[in-house]
Amino acid sequence: MKHIRIISPSGAIEPEYIRLAQTKLQEWGFRVSIGVHALDAYGRFAGMPNDRLSDINEAFADESVDIILCSRGGYGLQQIIDKVVLPVRPRSQWPLVVGFSDITALHALMSLHGVPSLHASMCKALATLPDTAPTLSLLHEALEGKVCAPSVFKGRKIIGGNLSVLYGLQGTPYSLNAIIDRCEKPPVLLIEDICERHYHVDRMLNNLRLSGVLSRLSGVIVGYFTDCDDDPKMSCTLRETLENYLCQYDYPVVWDAPYGHEDDNRPIMFSMNV
Repeated sequence: MKHIRIISPSGAIEPEYIRLAQTKLQEWGFRVSIGVHALDAYGRFAGMPNDRLSDINEAFADESVDIILCSRGGYGLQQIIDKVVLPVRPRSQWPLVVGFSDITALHALMSLHGVPSLHASMCKALATLPDTAPTLSLLHEALEGKVCAPSVFKGRKIIGGNLSVLYGLQGTPYSLNAIIDRCEKPPVLLIEDICERHYHVDRMLNNLRLSGVLSRLSGVIVGYFTDCDDDPKMSCTLRETLENYLCQYDYPVVWDAPYGHEDDNRPIMFSMNV
């Protein structure tokens, strides 16, 4: 029986979502434990930085933990990502990190070490969506070990996640270029975002262009840009802005992919040859 540890490394979450998620996962046949501070709240955060960090490090250190499920995104992981203590055991035995949005920072850390992680929905989806929803049925399969990724990118590793978080990691040891440096082949980049202004999306994409990231890829997956509205003053739509940056390269781009801040948020495996 796989052991799932639920932690809250970023934003505070309604405790009921964690309890309902725990029940759902137990119904699926998993053993589920909850981090000591997973239900904490300190302003917008799920507890003080050291407490959130303690739950992360304890989950990685516990050799009985197979999967680390982050309860939600929000904001907060970048405050502590440089203090995460990774396991000393072989990487093949590290827990599978699951989450998205702000959890992109943990995905980056895993990708740096060549360890697979799962970009997928978290506790609120487990608590509120029916089992028949693709988000949950595919998540169940992924937690059981079924690898999920677009077949067009067979043989390539997928990296990335939330564009704003990736942008915030630029110039740090967890940047996309640092991750790409450790990939044997040019990887595929997944990007998604929520509630960002049109011009800010342009700024972030231009950062990836100027830093050379976009030229070092073998493909891009464009997920949801939820509530990122067109700005008439940009003289083009948001979709056209994305196209202007991504379509100048000689690699495939998958548009409108079901990844990000919508109910239909399919799981996809990062840093694994698919």
